[in-house]
Amino acid sequence: MSHPAAVPPWHWSALADTWTLEPLVAAVSVVLAAGYLAAARRRRRTGGGSWPWHRTAPFLGGLAVWVWVTCSGLGVYERVLFTDRAVQVILLLMFVPLLLVLGAPVTLLAEALAPAARDRLLAALRSRPSRVLMFPAVSTVLLVAPPWLLYFTPWYERTLTSGVWNAGFHLVPVLLGLLYFWPRLQLDPVAHEYPLLLSVVITFVEVVFDAALALVLLYGGHLIAGPYYASLGRTWGPSPARDQFWGGNVIWVLGDLVGLPFLCALIRRLIVTGRAESAAVDAALDAAEAAEAARATAAAAARSAAGAGAESGSDSGSDSVGREPEPAGARPWWLDDPNLKHRYGG
Repeated sequence: MSHPAAVPPWHWSALADTWTLEPLVAAVSVVLAAGYLAAARRRRRTGGGSWPWHRTAPFLGGLAVWVWVTCSGLGVYERVLFTDRAVQVILLLMFVPLLLVLGAPVTLLAEALAPAARDRLLAALRSRPSRVLMFPAVSTVLLVAPPWLLYFTPWYERTLTSGVWNAGFHLVPVLLGLLYFWPRLQLDPVAHEYPLLLSVVITFVEVVFDAALALVLLYGGHLIAGPYYASLGRTWGPSPARDQFWGGNVIWVLGDLVGLPFLCALIRRLIVTGRAESAAVDAALDAAEAAEAARATAAAAARSAAGAGAESGSDSGSDSVGREPEPAGARPWWLDDPNLKHRYGG
């Protein structure tokens, strides 16, 4: 990578025609893509059927965006412009992990593993550390706190001056975003399933924290890494203060825009899950009614066969078949509906 002060003036075409290499991200992306496709092939060979394209596309797309964010013009100018870095923060923390989670990679891995290895994987997901990391409050803090720590501690300037810290900046936000989106969407196995409506509430909390961070950057009066940017001697583009102003707007606007696909995926997940639960409840109720009708019919037939008296037996059988009285132990259906039973103490 060129020294930050040596790069030419920024231009929009740099997003497509200016490139650098981030070895860590490139290597991790190649390994993950190869492993994902190999697991999909193994699933097909073992009779599990073709892995859905609507899972493969977002996962590979997430890896492609990860490489683009760190190796395109965004990577070339990441240590020169505050706005450039702000775009990276949002995309690495929110957009790339969301796409990866939409690919359901853990489910694919579990289906491709041998039974013993699959059991170990699922046991690890049910372990106490997994429960702690996927607890809603913990996973939310892991998403909303890092940007604040990045901008208001020495960490930000270290990512600009240290190659190791910069490589960590390219990797750690993606991992933290995965820990947030994984238990929120619940497409993959999780330690504990929480109501999806809780994820909707958390989404609005995250939006508030993004807006608060943007307002502090815009109007807080503190120039982030001011001495560093001044030392570059950049003679083109916005001033450091103006650059930070645009970066704050990027965090606010782009953060909200990136959150929209997640909200759409979450609402779709709510609808699909609600339909599945309703279908399961309806099927259970239909099965219970059919079983009770069969028992009533069998009881009537038994009474008739016993010859308990032509008149009384006929009346009894007619009553049983016609009225189908509710058994003494029957429960109202809403006490067993997973969406309603908590309201009635079921």
